[in-house]
Amino acid sequence: MNTQLKKTSFIAIAILCLTPWIEPPVALLLGFAFSLVVGHPFIKYNSRVTKILLQVSIVGLGFGMDIYEAAKTGKTGFWLTVLSIFLTLTVGLLIGYQLKVKKKTSLLIASGTAICGGSAIAAISPVIDANEEETSVSLATIFILNSVALFLFPYIGTLLELSQQDFGLWAAIAIHDTSSVVGAAQKYGDEALHIATTVKLARALWIIPISLLISLFYKQKKSKIKIPYFIFLFVLAIVINTYIAIPETITNGIVFISKKGLTLTLFFIGAGLTLKSLKSVGIQPLLQGVLLWLFISITSLYVIVNHFF
Repeated sequence: MNTQLKKTSFIAIAILCLTPWIEPPVALLLGFAFSLVVGHPFIKYNSRVTKILLQVSIVGLGFGMDIYEAAKTGKTGFWLTVLSIFLTLTVGLLIGYQLKVKKKTSLLIASGTAICGGSAIAAISPVIDANEEETSVSLATIFILNSVALFLFPYIGTLLELSQQDFGLWAAIAIHDTSSVVGAAQKYGDEALHIATTVKLARALWIIPISLLISLFYKQKKSKIKIPYFIFLFVLAIVINTYIAIPETITNGIVFISKKGLTLTLFFIGAGLTLKSLKSVGIQPLLQGVLLWLFISITSLYVIVNHFF
C-alpha cells in the first residue's frame, strides 16, 4: 500500500470511530489491527495527539457532572485509593524482586499499576533516571494489560451484575491508564463513567507525592515531576457546569463529543502499539505486571462488592 493510500485509509477509520457504530474496545482493536497489517502512517505524531485528545476529552466530560456528586464520589473512593496505591506499590516491588526484574523496571510497572498507567511511568522515569529500554518495557507491559482490561472488565461487571457505582470504582482502581478506565466505564454506563473518571483523576494526582517520595530515595534533584495540570481544568468544567446556567443542549453536545473523542483516543493508542514494542517486554516484567494486576483487580473487587469502605 502506497503512503498516500495508507494515510487516507487511516484517516477514514479514525472518522469511522467518531460514529455511533464503533465502541471504545473496537476502536482500540481497529487501531492495533491497522498498525499490525499496514503500519501507522503518522507514528511520530501519535503520542502527542493521543495525549492532547485524551486530556481535552476528559475536560469535556466535566460539563456533564455536578460538583456535589463529584465530591461525594471522591470522598467514597478516597481511602480505597490511598490504601490501594500503597498496597499495590509494596506488593508490586515484592513480586518484581522475587522474579528478579530490574529494579527500575519493577518500580515503573508497580507505579503504573498503582496510580495511572503510562502517565505515572512518564512522570517517574526521569525521577529515577530510567533508560529508554526500562521505560519502553514498562509502558508496553501496561499497555498490553490495558487492552485486555478494556474488553474484559465490562464483561465481568455484567456477569457479576455489578452496580454502576461499584463498576465505576472498580475500573478506576484496577485498570491502569485513564483512557482504558473511561473506555471500559463508558461501555458499562453513564453513571459508571462519571464515577470512574472522578476517582481515576483524583488518583492521578498522587503522581505528585509519590514522585517526590521516590526522588528522596533516588536523589535525582535535577529531575522535574510532570504534574497532570489538565485535571484542574476537569474540576473547573464541573464547577462551571454546576454554578453557571449553560443550556443543556450545549453541555450534552460537549459531553457527546468528549465521549467520541475518547473512542478516537483509543484508536490512536491501538495504532501506536507495534509487535516490536510487545516483543520487547520479556517474560518476567510481563509476569510481574499480570500478577500485580490480578492481585489489585481481585482484592479491590472483593472490597468494593462487600462495601468495606
